[in-house]
Amino acid sequence: MSPIVSVWLPLFPIERLKRERATRKDGSIPDKSVPDDRPFALVGSEERGLVLTAVNAACFRIGLNPGLGLADARAICLHLLTAPAAPAKDAEALLALARGSARFSPSLNVDGEDGLWLDAAGISHLFGGSRALLAEMERRLAALGFTARLALAETLGAAHALARFGTGSPIIIPPGKIEAALAPLRVEALRLEPDTTSLLRRLGLKRIGQLYDLPRSSLERRFHSRDAAEAVLLRLDQALGRREEPRSPLLPPLHFLARLPFAEPLITHDGIVAGLKHLAAELCADLTEASRGASRVMLVICRADGSTASIEAGLSVPTREAQHLLRLLLDKIETFDAGFGVDLMVLGARATEPLLPAQTTLAATSGKAKSGLLIDRLANRLGTRVVRRLFPVQSHLPERAQKMRNVFAGLPSWTGPSPHKPPRPAFLFAKPEPVSVLAEIPEGPPVRFTWRRVTRRVIKSEGPERIAPEWWRELARVSNAPEAFASSEGGESQSQAVSLTPLPSLPHNGEEGHVATHQDPATITASRMRMAAATGSSAKASIRTTPMACPPGICMGSSDEELHRALRRARCHNQLFLPAKRLASGRTGGDSEGAWAPRDRRHR
Repeated sequence: MSPIVSVWLPLFPIERLKRERATRKDGSIPDKSVPDDRPFALVGSEERGLVLTAVNAACFRIGLNPGLGLADARAICLHLLTAPAAPAKDAEALLALARGSARFSPSLNVDGEDGLWLDAAGISHLFGGSRALLAEMERRLAALGFTARLALAETLGAAHALARFGTGSPIIIPPGKIEAALAPLRVEALRLEPDTTSLLRRLGLKRIGQLYDLPRSSLERRFHSRDAAEAVLLRLDQALGRREEPRSPLLPPLHFLARLPFAEPLITHDGIVAGLKHLAAELCADLTEASRGASRVMLVICRADGSTASIEAGLSVPTREAQHLLRLLLDKIETFDAGFGVDLMVLGARATEPLLPAQTTLAATSGKAKSGLLIDRLANRLGTRVVRRLFPVQSHLPERAQKMRNVFAGLPSWTGPSPHKPPRPAFLFAKPEPVSVLAEIPEGPPVRFTWRRVTRRVIKSEGPERIAPEWWRELARVSNAPEAFASSEGGESQSQAVSLTPLPSLPHNGEEGHVATHQDPATITASRMRMAAATGSSAKASIRTTPMACPPGICMGSSDEELHRALRRARCHNQLFLPAKRLASGRTGGDSEGAWAPRDRRHR
């Protein structure tokens, strides 16, 4: 178990308000609106009305405590001074104080609404021992205007209880002495609910020591619910170290850390740069010894007034080069405001990866430019939303074979072209463009084509290659496809499923092919497109299509084209290839506009 320091700030809301009102913005005239010698309290609104949320020492002396109603408090003290409570500002100030306490420990967080906890494992010797560490923390908090009580113990529960209910400050409990230190404390020190502590008191259990020898089965029978008894045992075991208590640090853990304190605060930019050079060299030396490389680093700068500043930099490729880290961080501290001076700088690696040693001398260079250095500088200066990197995606469609991701997401695993696939185009149009093709025989290889009013002769051709659409993407289109209704001449109607699905990124042209699907006439399609056709070989159907948006790159205007555009939205299971001209040839002369008869699969 690592030693834990618990810091309790009993007057934090009032002292925070006093510190806020201590001076005006110009720092000339002090504000006496928060007195120390007169009763003063903060008032908040709750379900039962206005209550006191925080009081000063003068209120404690006359019997005013937090939670007392404002009317009752006025009856006790007619000259009570009040101010509205600001819990949001209190929480923000406590969080800022926790960040400022990172000078003492990298692992810390807030503890409730009026306290902090710090993991003191491996840091006490930096301050001359545990007692010197607590004395320095108490001195720093007093300089900021906060009254603090501190305790150090092996568990967070014990340190929390001793800081709030112990006698004296600071309190240091040696290892193995937790039970004796907690025994005389009240049961409220176990961080239990008020109803649970009230029940314990009614049972005669007022001290923590009385719970040590009590049989656990009998304690569970005395409570109305099993959860309440389990909560008492859980808090007791956590305070005594019998069960591990989870802790969530405020700052991410730093795997490798370099720390540089200053006897006198630094106020010049050159001094900060010199300290950063020392930290980068020390951190990279530790990374080299561990055969690791930093992929994300964080610089924490602690000012003399208690405030801190955190600067982070990401790397696309793990590195342990001090000059590269220094160059990235110097770009970010150019506008850094040192305030009243900097008394501590900490540089740590938030994320590391294995990086084997590489020979850098007495070897021929590869001749390849190191793009990682440029990527890191651009990404840290312009932001990761601006600088992106292409990553491969498993997809047969060329336009979906890559995607943009963060440059710090790792190195893309690009491989060479597959030997089973033809070469992919180097450039894809945003929208399909029409091409007029001339072939020697129908459906044969192209001999000549016209694109953008320029005719070109084909010397050699290969293909075509069928690229099947991704059916899981087509399902969403089918569910949103509009409906088409039709009626037959004889008055009788029958549902017949016919759908067309265009090949990806192909324009609508007389020579282009489409995937047509045709189910049995007696089958009712599961899609939202319905077509009624008369039975028999001479069946004719008149189809009305609802207006719909045309897909990008396809220009249609006639009724037949509108029909094809609507049919493309549907999808069934049986597929066969039909040229667009043959689909249009299913029309019968003399029919009304838009007449069309579905082609049977036997007529390939």
